[in-house]
Amino acid sequence: MLIQVLLLVFFLFALIKVFIRWRAGDLSLPGLIGWTIFWVAAAVVALLPNSTAQLAKIVGIGRGADLVVYVALAGLFFLIFKLMVKIEQMNKDITKLTRKISLDENVIARSEATKQSP
Repeated sequence: MLIQVLLLVFFLFALIKVFIRWRAGDLSLPGLIGWTIFWVAAAVVALLPNSTAQLAKIVGIGRGADLVVYVALAGLFFLIFKLMVKIEQMNKDITKLTRKISLDENVIARSEATKQSP
């Protein structure tokens, strides 16, 4: 019972932080919806722990805890994949910007050199 209360307090805190980030513009609407669904589902599982056992039986998994672990691992790997794609794109963008800045500085240096030469 105590763990349920502690988890619910944590989930509520996390949900409040999600809304604060969304209102500040740091989180998109799909992100708000996704994280809200996640934290509400976590609260439901904390309040009704047998719900995972029932769902596990429906999908053919022995225990509810196993279902939670499988779903969590799949979700984490998906998030890691998305982060790696985002990092790769950022690296490409940084490379493009660095090249552009270098070329722009080179053009500026050449134009200044031609102005100073007699």
